[in-house]
Amino acid sequence: MLPPVFYHCFRTPLPYARTLALQEHLHALQLRQRREGIQKDILLLLEHRPVYTAGRRQHEDSVREEKLRLTNIGADFVNTLRGGELTYHGPGQIVGYPLLDLSCYSPAMGIRDYICRMQKTLELHLSERHGITPSASEHTGVFLDPTTKVASIGVQVRHRLTTHGFSMNVTTTPIPWFNQIVACGLADVKAGSIEGVRGRPISMKDEISALMERFGRMYEREMVELNPDSEGEVGQAILEVEEEARRAGPWASKPIEAPIP
Repeated sequence: MLPPVFYHCFRTPLPYARTLALQEHLHALQLRQRREGIQKDILLLLEHRPVYTAGRRQHEDSVREEKLRLTNIGADFVNTLRGGELTYHGPGQIVGYPLLDLSCYSPAMGIRDYICRMQKTLELHLSERHGITPSASEHTGVFLDPTTKVASIGVQVRHRLTTHGFSMNVTTTPIPWFNQIVACGLADVKAGSIEGVRGRPISMKDEISALMERFGRMYEREMVELNPDSEGEVGQAILEVEEEARRAGPWASKPIEAPIP
């Protein structure tokens, strides 16, 4: 029988760089705990403060001018080791970081299967919860129609342990930020949202809960809420990031317009 996945939902949008450091810390802990036979799989569900992130194929020199422009409109900018190219994360968007040991499956789950299940999770959420039929695409991610993308996937797997994950636009809040860039290197694609299709406000809390259930179904795992107070070093690391997010204060609610010369 497969072990459960322990999930944690953050209540405050998190700074991206600090959350990236949390993933790296938890990845190292999981490697150590796997050797001790006590490793737990974790799913972190959250929103980010406004941030643009570049993928591992984009060198810092190639995005230097973009970094300056985008930080001037009120967002952070972070270079990462995930797959994919430049994209945006922020409030109104569910972000999921599964930290899973793929070797717990028999046989061990391959990266392609892992990504396919992730995409199917997002597609099922749209169809079952909202009656939205995703559009087929040759590109990774989930599309509302051939030129409107609602969800992205970018993962990293090391030592059969996963980091990074997926994002899905729930409200219309992320759209003006996406309009500032060519997201994922797709010049003919724009960002869409569930709220934009449904034409009514959508609750982020309810969406996160529903998406988590479908994640468990697609990966054939029981989902158990993680209690950080009783999870030792793992729980302490999560609580520290939550406290830093609370102390970080407000963020830009929309891109800051550049002053007219």
